[in-house]
Amino acid sequence: MDDRVRQHAEVLVDWSARVDEGDRVVVDVAEGAHDLAVAVAEKLGERGATLLATYGSDEVTRAFLRGHDGEFAGNDPALAMLEAADVHLRLGGGRNTTATADVPAERRRAAKKADQRVREARMDTDWVGTVHPTRSLAQQAGMAYEEYRAFVYDAVLRDWESLADEMANVKDVLDGGSEVRIEAERTDLTMSIEGRTAVNSAASVAYDSHNLPSGEVFTAPHATEGEVFFDVPMTIDATRVRNVWLEFEGGEVVDFAAEQGEDAVAGVLDTDEGARRLGELGVGMNRGIDRFTDSILFDEKMGDTVHLAVGRAYDSCLPEGESGNDSAVHVDMIADVSEDSRLLVDGEVIQRNGTFRWEDGFDG
Repeated sequence: MDDRVRQHAEVLVDWSARVDEGDRVVVDVAEGAHDLAVAVAEKLGERGATLLATYGSDEVTRAFLRGHDGEFAGNDPALAMLEAADVHLRLGGGRNTTATADVPAERRRAAKKADQRVREARMDTDWVGTVHPTRSLAQQAGMAYEEYRAFVYDAVLRDWESLADEMANVKDVLDGGSEVRIEAERTDLTMSIEGRTAVNSAASVAYDSHNLPSGEVFTAPHATEGEVFFDVPMTIDATRVRNVWLEFEGGEVVDFAAEQGEDAVAGVLDTDEGARRLGELGVGMNRGIDRFTDSILFDEKMGDTVHLAVGRAYDSCLPEGESGNDSAVHVDMIADVSEDSRLLVDGEVIQRNGTFRWEDGFDG
C-alpha cells in the first residue's frame, strides 16, 4: 500500500474526526475506496473504536432509483444506524462520476427530500467526508492517474494547524463585519452577515469543519441583493453546468441563466422554498489545490475563489437557538476571483484579485 494512503487515514482519524476510544464509527465506503478503508480500519482498531463499515455505490443507487416508482419513504434503517453513531466517515471514490445521469431528475430530488432526516442524523455526528483518488476522478479532472494522486495528497496532507492560523484572519474579519460585497465580472452582490459566526474550516470537527481536504472560511449570509456570475464549471445532479448567473432580490433568486446545464440549475432552485436563498458564503484558502477538477470537495477550497451555496445553512454559523435557511439541498457554485475582483467587508477591501490585505502583493 502507498504510504500516502496510510497518512491520509491518519489525518482523517486523528486530526479530522478526532476519534476516541470507544467511539461508535460508521464508515461509508465507496466502491473505489477500498485501500483507504483498510487503512482507516487499522487506525480505528488502534484507537479502540468500534467499526461498522457500509458499502456505497453510485451504480447500486442508479439501479434502485431507476427501478423505483418515485414515491419514497424515509430510510429508517439508515436513520437508526446514524442515530446510534458517534462518528460518520464518508470515503468517496467511485467508478463512474456520472453513474446516475440517466435517472430522471425529479426522482433524484424526491429521494433527497425523503432522506432529509437521514442527512440531519448524519450531521449530528462528528462526520467527515473525504475521497480516495480513483481513475474515474482523475479522468473527470482531466489528469493522468498518478498526477491526480499527487494532486489529492498535496491537498490532504497539509500542515493543518498552520493553515488554520492563516484562515483565522478571514474568520476574524467576517465575525466583526455586517455586510459583504463581491465585485467581479458580471457580479455585484451584497449580503448581510450581521450576527453570524464564520467557520474556520481547517478539516477538523474541532473547527466545525467536516471535509478533508478543506481550507475555506464560510458563513451563512442573508438579505442578498444583486447579481453573481459563477465561471468555474461543475457537475450538479450528474449534469455538467457552466457559466451560471443568478440575480437576487429580497434575499431570493428571481432570475437565472446558465450557458450549459440550465435545467439542472432550475431543478435545484425548484426543490423547495429555501433552495432560492443562500445558505453559505465561502472563501477558498487551500493553495495546495492549484487547479479545478470538477469536484466540489476540492474546487471550492482552492485559493483565489469564492463560492456561494443555495439551500441549507449550517447551524454552526448561527446564533444558538436561531434557525437559518432550511432546504433539502445545499448546492455550491464557484467564482474565480484571481483577476478583476474585490471582496469587501463593510466597505473595506479585504481581498483584491485573490490577494488578501495582509499578504505580500496586496494592492488596496
